[in-house]
Amino acid sequence: MTSASVPAAPEFREPRRDTPNAIRVEIAIVLLITLGMSGLRSIVSIIEDQIRAAQAGQQLSSQAVAVVAPQSDLNWIDLIRQLLSITQAVTWGVLGLYLLWRSGLAVKERFGLDLRHPWRDLASGAGLAAFIGVPGLGLYLVSHALGFSLTVVGSNLTDTWWRLPVSILAAIENGFLEEVLVVAYLITRLQDLRVRLWVAVAASALLRGSYHLYQGYGGFVGNAIMGVIFALVFLRWRRLWPLVIAHSLIDIVVFVAYPLLQGKVSWLP
Repeated sequence: MTSASVPAAPEFREPRRDTPNAIRVEIAIVLLITLGMSGLRSIVSIIEDQIRAAQAGQQLSSQAVAVVAPQSDLNWIDLIRQLLSITQAVTWGVLGLYLLWRSGLAVKERFGLDLRHPWRDLASGAGLAAFIGVPGLGLYLVSHALGFSLTVVGSNLTDTWWRLPVSILAAIENGFLEEVLVVAYLITRLQDLRVRLWVAVAASALLRGSYHLYQGYGGFVGNAIMGVIFALVFLRWRRLWPLVIAHSLIDIVVFVAYPLLQGKVSWLP
């Protein structure tokens, strides 16, 4: 009898190094499955809205768009879909951190993702939220009055018990996803490519503005300006938590306060 052949041991290979071409491909893939694709969809959306407004002889401000919208007429199905959307977005952010970690970057230390200064991070985030949010509201009101922005509804979820927690979770998810991918991931990867700093900041800001185009031209300009400020703050502080906190606080105000104030404040569209 012949002895049974023993399968060869698996061959372990060294991981590929991050060549410039590999980094470019990685950036393209990450953006095309996440916020880059959202930017492309927003461009199509604003074109459609502009055409519809022109056909009706109206301005963009005559149309409305909700940031957090129902995904089903069935209450419990809507809740599940909202939570799945939030989970997917958080996973996208984690993917960016994971790829940076796989490249050999000490993510926690590089981005200040620790809890050594929680109160300072919270205070910095709150201050940054006020610095961005108040002028941002003014820009939106002016842009809307001029007909350059749609009427942005923060949340039009049905009035149910889970509306508030889901709106808050969606705000936190937005803050985490966008600041991780648009600031930490993209700027770091562009720096790995030896791109000039102003180009990296501009790319980050334009990406942020692009996926807000569905809100109108004011949404693009306002978020692009926010992108420049956030990128510069990140490069100065090298801590991501203040940006995540600031973004989350801004969105919590938009998602939670807007439904409460709509129709009760005369100057709010």
